[in-house]
Amino acid sequence: MSDLTTRKRITTTLNKELVKKLDELSKETRIPKSKLFDEAIEDLLEKHKK
Repeated sequence: MSDLTTRKRITTTLNKELVKKLDELSKETRIPKSKLFDEAIEDLLEKHKK
């Protein structure tokens, strides 16, 4: 099992088309989906000033 000392596992659902695009982006950029999620959440929080 991976070491999650700086991470927390969550479960959610996403629109199937978004998942497809996320998979493609991760493959093209070779950036893990977890890192892409981090970036997206940071952007969302900044947008909402949290």
